[in-house]
Amino acid sequence: MTRTIPETALPPEPDRVPGAPHPRETPQLFGQAQAEADFLTAYTSGRLHHGWLLTGPQGVGKATLAWRIARFLLATPPVAEDGLFGAPPAPDTLDIDPEHPVARRMAALSEPGLFLVRRGGAGSTENDRAKALAEGRFAAEIRVSEVRKLNHFFSMSAADGGRRVVIVDAADELNTQAANAILKMLEEPPARTTLLLVSHQPARLLPTIRSRCRALRLSPLGAQEMAAALDQAGMRMDPAEAAALTELSGGSIGAAIRLGAQNGLALYGDLLGILGSLPDLDRPRLLALSESCAGKGKEDRLSLCLSLADTLTARLARTGVMRLPPEVNVARGEKDVLRRLAPDPAAGRAWADIAQKASDRARHARAVNVDPASLVTDLLLTLAGAYRG
Repeated sequence: MTRTIPETALPPEPDRVPGAPHPRETPQLFGQAQAEADFLTAYTSGRLHHGWLLTGPQGVGKATLAWRIARFLLATPPVAEDGLFGAPPAPDTLDIDPEHPVARRMAALSEPGLFLVRRGGAGSTENDRAKALAEGRFAAEIRVSEVRKLNHFFSMSAADGGRRVVIVDAADELNTQAANAILKMLEEPPARTTLLLVSHQPARLLPTIRSRCRALRLSPLGAQEMAAALDQAGMRMDPAEAAALTELSGGSIGAAIRLGAQNGLALYGDLLGILGSLPDLDRPRLLALSESCAGKGKEDRLSLCLSLADTLTARLARTGVMRLPPEVNVARGEKDVLRRLAPDPAAGRAWADIAQKASDRARHARAVNVDPASLVTDLLLTLAGAYRG
């Protein structure tokens, strides 16, 4: 049986998706069999690189794979020389029994052979950072002080001669000093140490960091894989809902979980219905949606509304330019609405142009603290200006 730690029993963590298991608690990784096979091939061939760069869109399982690799490396004994009965068979999976001592220690963040580099608490002093960390207020970047803690880790864990693993999540968040400190470790790796760098945008990393790591590229999930991953996260969906969430999230399980938790499919349906009411814009429905994004505690809904508005206009633009709507209906009647609002390339380009204008206006309005209801109303009225029917 898989043991997970209740979210309420854990301190706030910068790499945890609200409402979803942390990557270290996720039993299975869906849709990334090739990446797992590539790592296993390197391991069993005896050519295990000391630095690995796990790349791909955000939320597709990079951190989960990093934890699976770390658990595998720390729980799997070194391949022995041929004995009386020959060498044991090479492992063909990264799976480790969740009751294995290493797995249990990793779940509790108490495994001595593992070090996790991630953002610390916000603040300029050690006391401020400790208080901020307990309150869930995190620094905007990974500072060099977090990387320097590795010196103590290496000195404390060197005596047993065992394997050591470092996870950097996410390497994109390293500031310049921290990135240079990681680079030095990649250039002069400690013995029997594997560094796993999670990166959503590897192009932003130092070229020298990229060149000293072997890359594992993870891909967006398909609808069946998404359904299985959502089920594992405790969100059972019917096939149509899973397909819709796959489409809206771009195959990212992390984004799909956020969408599901915030009722994103219904919100997208409301946006589609409002624009779909053109030329006679449904103003009562528009105002009701705007009000639903205003008020205390509605910040996440506001952010999701703005994001889904961008998604909808992108789908409109693509439908017009390609003269073909997306294959998957994210909301009831979506294909018909997209065809009517974007019947040709000229209409598609109009939607693309107005989408950029509306997005810029919304970002500026949010930056200067415009009332959320007014912000959403202005956004939708601006988008409606692209209609050419």
